[in-house]
Amino acid sequence: MSKKTNLFTNLNSDFAAGLVVFLVALPLCLGIAMASGAPLFSGIISGVVGGIVVGYLSQSHISVSGPAAGLTAIILTAITDLKAFDVFLLAAFLAGVIQLLLGFIKAGSISNYFPNNVIEGMLAGIGIIIILKQLPHAVGYDADFEGDEAFFQNDGNNTFSSLLAFFDYIQLGSIIITLVSLTILIAWDKLPALKKLKLIPGALVAVITGVILNEVFIVTGSSLAIQKEHLVSLPIPSTFEEFKAIIVTPNFSSLTNQKVWVVAVTIAIVASIETLLCIEAADRMDFQKRYTNPNVELKAQGIGNMISTLLGGLPMTSVVVRTSANNNAGAKSKMAAIIHGVLLLISVLAIPSILNKIPLATLAAILLLVGYKLAKPATFLHFWNYGKYQFIPFIATLLAVVFTDLLKGVALGIIISIIFVLRGNLKRAYSFRKDEFEDGDIIHIDLAQEVSFLNKASIKSTLAKIPENSKVIIDAKDTVYIAHDVLDLITEFKEIRSKDLNIKVKLKNFKDEYRLENTEDANHVTIEHHYDFVKRKIIKKETF
Repeated sequence: MSKKTNLFTNLNSDFAAGLVVFLVALPLCLGIAMASGAPLFSGIISGVVGGIVVGYLSQSHISVSGPAAGLTAIILTAITDLKAFDVFLLAAFLAGVIQLLLGFIKAGSISNYFPNNVIEGMLAGIGIIIILKQLPHAVGYDADFEGDEAFFQNDGNNTFSSLLAFFDYIQLGSIIITLVSLTILIAWDKLPALKKLKLIPGALVAVITGVILNEVFIVTGSSLAIQKEHLVSLPIPSTFEEFKAIIVTPNFSSLTNQKVWVVAVTIAIVASIETLLCIEAADRMDFQKRYTNPNVELKAQGIGNMISTLLGGLPMTSVVVRTSANNNAGAKSKMAAIIHGVLLLISVLAIPSILNKIPLATLAAILLLVGYKLAKPATFLHFWNYGKYQFIPFIATLLAVVFTDLLKGVALGIIISIIFVLRGNLKRAYSFRKDEFEDGDIIHIDLAQEVSFLNKASIKSTLAKIPENSKVIIDAKDTVYIAHDVLDLITEFKEIRSKDLNIKVKLKNFKDEYRLENTEDANHVTIEHHYDFVKRKIIKKETF
């Protein structure tokens, strides 16, 4: 459980981090809403509620919630099938109710079974996707604005095809602003002379610089000027009636619609899994190594989704990109996430015209650096050095996240990890005291703590390789469970094959419940089948 802290203790660093996350989240909220086929303002509402409500209720100190690119395909399909956005909002509201119930039944504990190499593979994969997604924005080509995780786009294209296409749409002004922004961001972290200015986030300086540069280009009539379509685009209501028209509420008259419940369950499951994955990743990012109660997080997400949809917002999850940006910006507590939500709310109400001057190229530079930190070469080298059983699930997860989606990537990584665990358990069903078989040697086979039916093939193969005229000791000293299949195999080997090949077999430390009798020497070879109970004999000396 997370340690309780005063939210205002680290206000300086949390405000700076919240400001950075706000700058990253604003265009993502708009872009994900656009990709989902929903009103743009619904993405902003989701970001505000995710920051303020979920940020307050969550126990995670650095995670940030908001609309997620991983849900875009589901939302787009659901809105199309349900034929109305307000009906979709009802489904999303019910998804929040389901998440709340999942939290109460403690379903969040499943996150404890996600292997670290799979989590790191997921993070690295998302980092690569971020880089690939932001490169077009960095050069002034903004057609591919699908969010922070999706590889395949709704128009049939993908990230790679967009990368090839942007060569025809390069805008020199965007490239200049991207390079200047990257220079500022890197220098802010590296140059000692700028450490005194740490209270001012480098991202804010980069954004202000980008806006000023573009304004200079516009005023001077330069061909480098970035046009409106390459700037942040936020809806600006001029009257209260226009503002009210932006807000859509759930249509509760569709409660009996079966499709609504199917969508609700789908969103609840996908959003919950993505949140648990992100929370696990956030705990790994946290330099203080604080732990988040996943069940409390599910409750917080459920309440957040219920409130968001009641206000016309998209469903949300805890999101890796914003969480990573929050951590990299120096967030110390969940106040940073709350501040980001407050800033989103203030900005859309007070200064939308100013925000619409921010070049997407500047925001791309911020995200390129975030992506690099998630997928830096040192991470690849780390798992490579730990061997294939760590590296293969890591790289498989990464590739699947990049080329399919987050859930499929994590599922593949977990399946491969399980296969490796099973394979390792098969090999560790027993151990030898000698590495080679030589006629006349005593061969010691020490059984492991648990010997299941999965170990039968391996043990059978080993027993088949024991040469004639050998002496074998099978010791169950450390064993607490042996499957009947394996007991039958040992029985058959001792009763039949060992006699045919003149192999002398001795059993040691087999417990009464195994119903296999320990043997004292080779002349007293008696193994009772597990159907007949025989009292255990204590062997104190190894003799044949």
